[in-house]
Order: sequence, then structure tokens, then C-alpha cells
Amino acid sequence: MSAFRTVQEVAAARPLERAPAEADAIGPATRDSLAERYKEMAHEGHEHRGVDTALRALDLGIAGTALIVLSPVLGTIALSIRLTSGSPVLYRGRRVGRAGRIFTMLKFRTLTPDAEARLGPYLGHELTQRTQTEVTRLGRLLRFAHLDELPQLWNVVRGDMSIVGPRPIRPAFFEELCGQIPQYWQRLVVEPGLTGFAQLRMTRETSWAEKLAHDLEYVADRSVHLYLRVCAATAWRILTSPVRGIGRLLARTA
Repeated sequence: MSAFRTVQEVAAARPLERAPAEADAIGPATRDSLAERYKEMAHEGHEHRGVDTALRALDLGIAGTALIVLSPVLGTIALSIRLTSGSPVLYRGRRVGRAGRIFTMLKFRTLTPDAEARLGPYLGHELTQRTQTEVTRLGRLLRFAHLDELPQLWNVVRGDMSIVGPRPIRPAFFEELCGQIPQYWQRLVVEPGLTGFAQLRMTRETSWAEKLAHDLEYVADRSVHLYLRVCAATAWRILTSPVRGIGRLLARTA
């Protein structure tokens, strides 16, 4: 796809070291011009393919079925959060979606109340370190099993997100990254995803330019086969995470 830079060109861009502070809780709309600013570029860079219709059908089928099958699990988690750490049960965060549209992303709350306001200014390794002091006991378990992400299945059904795609990012961070990496807006030509190449291949500490290179690789080459391959790899990673966790624990105590 000629509209996108090569992986090497993207990875060569200067990575972001820090981002501006922003409390990520839902509140009055900020930077409403964001959507308008990038909408035109996103549409210009978007080559609609027949496969996009097939991927949307897969999104609806997978997310809708999962919500029905996992409804007892969702209810149990919600009740457990309410009993152990009070309300709110869900974390609601503003994220940048397809064509710059701002939407509300859902997750089960795993941090102490108001933790997002305290963690808002941080990214990467520093965010990982500071988050450890804010995670609740139940939240630690939910994160380990990746169960905190389950409410995003509703975002997929609504059309805010896809199962596979670039992870959604906060509006203020998105603007900062577009300033640092001019081609960053190209992520907006598809819906953000629950999982993707960058999540499977990279870590939190990886530079944003390197993550973008993998995101754009999926955007350019997206297909039903690639979509299903990423879903299978993600499922395998989640199912084997307890084994990897025990392995790391044994290595530390050895």
C-alpha cells in the first residue's frame, strides 16, 4: 500500500520519551478538533477492501458469542470487584478510534479509585513500575489472566473497536505522538483492536516508532488469514501465561 511508510522508515522515526499529563477518566470533552483534524487524512489513506466487511462479520460473530458464553464470568467479576473494592466496577477511558473519532473504552477496574489521575502523565517502564503500587489484589489476578479486557468485547460489538488492530491510545498521547512521529495518524485507517502485532511482538518498553511499524504491517496486509492467525496466537499466549509465570517465579527463586 503506497500510502504507508516502510517498516524501516517508521522504526527510524524518533521515539517518544514522555507524554503530557492527562487524567484519563471520562469528563468534559477535550481537544474535540482531534477527530476533524485527522478524519480527512485517515479517509485519504484508507483503501476500502472487501476483506474489511469479512473482518467486521468476524468481529461481530466472535465478540457477540463471547459475550453470551462468558456472561456468567462477567457477572462474577463485576460482583467481586464491587464487594472487594467498591465502585466503579468498570474503568472508562477516552481513546482515539477510527478516523480520529473519540470513544469510551471499557475495562474492568483493576486499580485503586482515582489511580488513573495519578498515573496519567506516565508511559513505558515508569508507568509499569508505578502501576504496581496501585493494583488491587483482585485486579492483579484479573490482569494476569487478561480478564480485565473482557468488557472491550462490547466496544467491538458497538463498532468502536475490532478484535485485531492497533491498540487504542489516549487523545493527548495521540496528539503528542503525531508530533513526534508524523506518520502516526496512519493507524486511524482501521478500528483499534483488542490485540495486534505490536502486542504480540513488543513490550511496554518498546519505542512507539517500533510498535507503529508492526501496527502498519497489519494494516497494510490485513486479511482473514492474518486476523485468525493473530487471534490464535493471542489465545495461545493467554492460555500459556500461567506456565510462563510459574517459570519466571522458579527462575527468581533458583
